[in-house]
Amino acid sequence: MEEIKEPVELSRKNGSLNPAAAGFSRTPLHAFADLPSGLRHGWRTKRWEYWGILTPELAIDMTIVHLDYASALQLYALERATGKEVSYDPLSIPPGSTVILPDTVPPLTAVGTMGGTHLRFHDDDGGTHLRAESERIGVELYAPAAGDVLGVVVPWSATRYQYTLKDVAREVSGTVTLDGRTYEVGGPGSFAVLDRGRGRWPYSKRWIWAAGSGTVDGTRLGLQLGALWTEGTPATENALIVDGVLHHYDDEVQFSYDLTNPLAPWRVRGDWIDATLTPFHRRRAATNAVLVSSAIWQAFGSWSGWATAPDGTRYSLDGVEGWVEEARNRW
Repeated sequence: MEEIKEPVELSRKNGSLNPAAAGFSRTPLHAFADLPSGLRHGWRTKRWEYWGILTPELAIDMTIVHLDYASALQLYALERATGKEVSYDPLSIPPGSTVILPDTVPPLTAVGTMGGTHLRFHDDDGGTHLRAESERIGVELYAPAAGDVLGVVVPWSATRYQYTLKDVAREVSGTVTLDGRTYEVGGPGSFAVLDRGRGRWPYSKRWIWAAGSGTVDGTRLGLQLGALWTEGTPATENALIVDGVLHHYDDEVQFSYDLTNPLAPWRVRGDWIDATLTPFHRRRAATNAVLVSSAIWQAFGSWSGWATAPDGTRYSLDGVEGWVEEARNRW
């Protein structure tokens, strides 16, 4: 894939993919001013901001999403010691005006309020403030921005395409309150992951996404992997970040796993990687509304194995923590 080094619009004025936008970047360079929306364009535009946080005590997922004909929030907390899960998943059809997802290059502010749940992700010059409020979950975190990210445009066709930005190795600090208990967040065992999406989707799609972060033998590693949804295109979202420097790989990787066993390992193999995530917990989430249907199997765990940088240096992934998921969407 070609590396993009200058700001670029994702779409043309007529709503088709801008060919100059297809490629990958190390910083957020894509803007979305001409991304079409609404009935006239077939309700195919999807926008979202997702943040995942993993700490020695907790796993947190937060999402603000606009699907053209619907909007939704998702706020999830897992208490690792007990396996307790708390989740809020309000959905609005039609979308209403309580979700704001800007179409500009960062810094930006994304906001969602629905069903007693409020999420706000606000960039400043140095990072992102993450805030969530609900009956049982409260989040006040800050994730400084440092090092490269992976921005990729996946071109299924001239009218179906997706921009994804994955920032998988951010430090994070602050507090999370769950059922009245406050957890202090920070230190080397805690990290935050951003998944930003803007694009024009087919109705049905399936994907696998994996992420990880940690320090091994004094080297800070970020792991970003994907499969299924990029097949048949020139794009991949596979990368290794070493001490803040992105290495992007054009080849697809292969996942093997067993969805019938919640604690079965997930293995990923490719020319540059052989890694296994051993779960400590698997989350199952599903939505079945009139226009929106989704199913997600998300396993949190520890990585083992190795990944090789383009210069031939092999890095151990043993002890890197993270997650892997399979998602099936009709939207």
